[in-house]
Amino acid sequence: MNRMLSGLTEFFMTAFENLPKFTNSILMTLSLSIWSILLGTVIGVLICAMKMSKIKILKGIAGGYVAIIRGTPLLLQLFFIFYGLPQLGIYFSSYMTAVMGLALHSAAYISEIFRGSILSISYGQQEAATAIGMTKFESFIHVIFPQAFKISVPALGNQFLLAILDSSLVSVITITETMMKAKQLASATYAIFPIYFDAAIIYMILTYSLGYLLKKLEQRLRVNER
Repeated sequence: MNRMLSGLTEFFMTAFENLPKFTNSILMTLSLSIWSILLGTVIGVLICAMKMSKIKILKGIAGGYVAIIRGTPLLLQLFFIFYGLPQLGIYFSSYMTAVMGLALHSAAYISEIFRGSILSISYGQQEAATAIGMTKFESFIHVIFPQAFKISVPALGNQFLLAILDSSLVSVITITETMMKAKQLASATYAIFPIYFDAAIIYMILTYSLGYLLKKLEQRLRVNER
């Protein structure tokens, strides 16, 4: 019993002592997550618009993009941007590769979330907007999209949470975010489990914080519906 208590005490002491060493890597994780979510949302909206377009070429490009991104792992996509594109004479820094890879990956899923939400809106809403003199663009901006956005918030929230967790994969392209820092500290101290315990706690705090904010947003949107 005493040995177990001693082991637990040592475990948590080691974890607590190493936690401050993650400060810079946490900031890097936050930076990657925020930029990839914002850029991914913008690209996702554009892909959604292309896929719902009546122009066959745009629709085909968007469909192909979504199929490729959803059909291949994020890790492979990061490798392609970081190691493959330079062979074609296209170079990006590790940070830009990470942001682009995460954003392009998220955009494919975000586009489908928006598309499904828009399609769920009754066509009667469009007819009602047209009846009061709105153009198709005006009805989309003022009637369809606001309703679709409210519907999409839970699914978007899940995708944003995944974006934070997916940021751990960019350690393979030498970005010193939380997971890479954990690997470095574990190699230096041999305190493998306490260090990765710290990493797990950090990711949990980040995801639960974002989850809390998204929950508040959902509640706010419900209030505005009344």
